[in-house]
Amino acid sequence: MKRVGVFVCQCGSNIGGVVDVPRVAEVAKSFPNVVFTQEYKYTCSEPGQEMIIQAIKEHRLDRVVVASCSPRMHELTFRKTIARGGLNPYMFEMANLREHCSWVHPDRPQEATEKAIDLVRKAVAKVSRVVPLQTSSIPITKRALVVGGGIAGMYAALDIADHGHEVVLVEKEATIGGKMALLDKTFPTLDCSACICTPRMVDVAQHPNITIMSYSELESVTGYIGNFDVTIRKRAKYVDYSKCTGCGLCETKCPTRVISEFEQGMGTRTCIYKPFPQAVPNKPVIDAANCRFFKTGKCKICEKMCPTGAVNFEDRDELVTERFGAIVMATGFELFDWSAYGEYGAGYYKDVITSMQFERLVNASGPTGGKIKRPSDQKIPKTIVFVKCVGSRDEQKGKKYCSRVCCMYTAKHATQAREKIPEGEVYVFYMDVRTPGKMYDEFYTRTTDEYGAMYIRGRVSKIYQLGNKLIVRGEDTLIGKPVEIEADLVVLATAMVPVRTAPEIAQKVGFSYDKDGFFTEAHPKLQPVDTNTAGIFLAGCCQGPKDIPDTVAQACAAASKVGSLFSRDSLTTNPMIAEVNTALCSGCQLCIGICPYRAIGTRTITERVHGQDHIRVVAEVNSGLCQGCGACTAECRSGAMNLKGFTNDQIMAEVDAACL
Repeated sequence: MKRVGVFVCQCGSNIGGVVDVPRVAEVAKSFPNVVFTQEYKYTCSEPGQEMIIQAIKEHRLDRVVVASCSPRMHELTFRKTIARGGLNPYMFEMANLREHCSWVHPDRPQEATEKAIDLVRKAVAKVSRVVPLQTSSIPITKRALVVGGGIAGMYAALDIADHGHEVVLVEKEATIGGKMALLDKTFPTLDCSACICTPRMVDVAQHPNITIMSYSELESVTGYIGNFDVTIRKRAKYVDYSKCTGCGLCETKCPTRVISEFEQGMGTRTCIYKPFPQAVPNKPVIDAANCRFFKTGKCKICEKMCPTGAVNFEDRDELVTERFGAIVMATGFELFDWSAYGEYGAGYYKDVITSMQFERLVNASGPTGGKIKRPSDQKIPKTIVFVKCVGSRDEQKGKKYCSRVCCMYTAKHATQAREKIPEGEVYVFYMDVRTPGKMYDEFYTRTTDEYGAMYIRGRVSKIYQLGNKLIVRGEDTLIGKPVEIEADLVVLATAMVPVRTAPEIAQKVGFSYDKDGFFTEAHPKLQPVDTNTAGIFLAGCCQGPKDIPDTVAQACAAASKVGSLFSRDSLTTNPMIAEVNTALCSGCQLCIGICPYRAIGTRTITERVHGQDHIRVVAEVNSGLCQGCGACTAECRSGAMNLKGFTNDQIMAEVDAACL
């Protein structure tokens, strides 16, 4: 005889304000196998949990149903509760009365109550067929991989390394530092970005537990939490770092100059180069795509000038495979492709630039030595117009989301422009001003009140060249009149977007991303740095637009998650995973293609049929990789795949109960 206990939660007024909770509990007494029901105001509270434990003991319950909120929020809570009561934690089922009843039917309490009764009936039918599940353990490799060497990746690597764990930091560029290395000052304090960033770069380079793999990219990732096998492509640098001293002589003698990516196209560099003087590693790489030797077979001046013989034109890409227990994704962001806004003259007019290009203009180490000069004629601009929300909050040409930092960095730029050109005029076209941070609003107010930046609420409709001036047309929506400004320089505040390879990276590593390409967290509130793939964590702007403080905070949180994982020698696995009935498996392998976690492979089995051995290929589930999503069970045509905790028998019991 199965003995089911049903506990119905009022969740304050979240459920109780709509659903007739006492009636649900009363009707549940009549369901098959139910021997006890109870309603309570907050079942997830400590007294509520103790009530469940006492009921298990007093009424000899062998399985439990809790009808309350989302299992995503409190399923683990109640599993732990019944385990404390002496039951197997998987002899449990939840019915979601909050999201599925009261929240979606607030004006129809009678129908919501009937629906709640049906949901509880389904849960009872399913829990009556559950069986005890047992966990197992897997060993943990206490080495971490951090992908991305920006401020998020550096802080995550430093925190993990400070806990005594080995870290490999993979960066696709020739130096770590990321976008922060490009900046002049940071808001709202206006302290020097390089003064914050470059010491951290040195800390990373000098830390005994951190290995930097610059100019490298992920090639493939296999395995599971605690045991990821990662193949990394170390791109050919054509410089032997074991010999190179970073003296820079080769850079001074290279005859070919090309556009500098670090200077955002506003300066040049040689073909053997360090991105900037404080680069880490402080050693050059050769740009093979533009190098004269690789294009013509002639030159090799850098090789001749190198005093240590470090230049190696025979260098080739190298693949290395290493094992890690956890991965932190910190791949950062890029800026929106401004060419979508042809009406702004983006890419056509030299004096229409992006905010990142403006950062290089005001930076003392930039192409103009910190002086704001027009790219077209190197003259000091007297009138500067800043245009916000270029590529953000625009469903037609750009992105729907707010880029979060544009309001603040534009206020910073307006302040810097007024400081460097006191006699100049600064205009800012905006939709809204958003300042959601400590001392942010005060900073914005100072920009307008003390520095005299003139904010115009409205979208810019067109920018065009007239002589040596740029005509900026828009509308001031506060007064309802068109506006036309003659500008010397226009700065477009372009939105933050994921790196172009973000979807490809997510697919390689094995986790999800959203419609915009940002990596998706497991839960926006309760698991903001976890992914749906255990052992993989997110840090910084790869998860969504954010400023430096939020980026660092998330990096430290991800590092803390890694530290928590590495505090154990082994990991308890989730038993609610797929299993294969080899007697039914036809070996079609459809399940392999549908699995988002790459958790299914194949194996051969030998069967004795009519006195002869027959070899068959059947599916096999990797228990470490499987996340229990159930996609394979739906895809399996022969019914060989089953999901523990959600077996076909249990699901059909729910369907039958729903049809009563």
